[in-house]
Amino acid sequence: MTGEPITSSTDTERFRKNTGELAIGLGGLVALVVLSALAYAAGVTWKLLAISWFAFGAMVIGAPLGARAATTTHPLEPVWGYGLASGAMVTSAALFLVPQALDQHGQFGSLGIAGGFLAGYVGHTLGHRLTHLDLPVDRTAAELTVHALSAGAIIGAIYTAMPSLTSILGVALVSHKAPAGYAAARRLADQGRSVVALLLPAAAVGLIALPVGIVGFSPPTVVRGLLFGVAAGVFLHVAVDLLPECTTGSETCPTDAEFDGDLHQLQDRLRTHAAISAVVGGVAVVLAWSQVIA
Repeated sequence: MTGEPITSSTDTERFRKNTGELAIGLGGLVALVVLSALAYAAGVTWKLLAISWFAFGAMVIGAPLGARAATTTHPLEPVWGYGLASGAMVTSAALFLVPQALDQHGQFGSLGIAGGFLAGYVGHTLGHRLTHLDLPVDRTAAELTVHALSAGAIIGAIYTAMPSLTSILGVALVSHKAPAGYAAARRLADQGRSVVALLLPAAAVGLIALPVGIVGFSPPTVVRGLLFGVAAGVFLHVAVDLLPECTTGSETCPTDAEFDGDLHQLQDRLRTHAAISAVVGGVAVVLAWSQVIA
């Protein structure tokens, strides 16, 4: 049969998904810009605007690095990339997110952490069924959006009353937003999907925090603890999910990569690097945290 080649259905589906993800990401950015203008006009404290855009920028900074790293083929590169990012995310969650949840309400904060972590697991496990629906939402991006929306609700209520922003807040945002942006972007790029979709979770803190600040809503401590706990739990699940798992078919630790030598030796070597990189990522956050509390 002769004639012009016909575009494969796979390419068509990929284009449709990328278009949908582009629309979702840009929609999140436009919504953040509009809400920022409304918040400014309503006289909302500049601290909420600063937090919203700082959180956005921290994730956006990490995303291009992750997308660029996806083009490399050396098996050690994804191990160190995911290891450093996930190690930093786990440590940041333990240092900054979990204590905030417990400070709001000890019992319900703890319940929220457990619920958020399990919700992340359920979403991860059942999310594979959603792939048959061809939704333009990546699982990791969706989980990060849920985390940011939950945290944004409390940030809008709490930081309005705070007298000033602190350097530890900046470290907290950068240490978990930037690694999350890197790791999520890398996963999207590995799948041939658009990293622009990450504009939505990047903007999600402001999408909730700013309306809460405009309305002036202040939930009771039980609700604050529960919501902050859910945010911490979901994020902690994302961090654990991205830890390099050196098994056959793994995205984060390609033990089945082409290798001229003993495959078992490669696997052992990658597992060693996975462990070291995760610890190094965690230590980096601890060092940054220790500088701002000194």
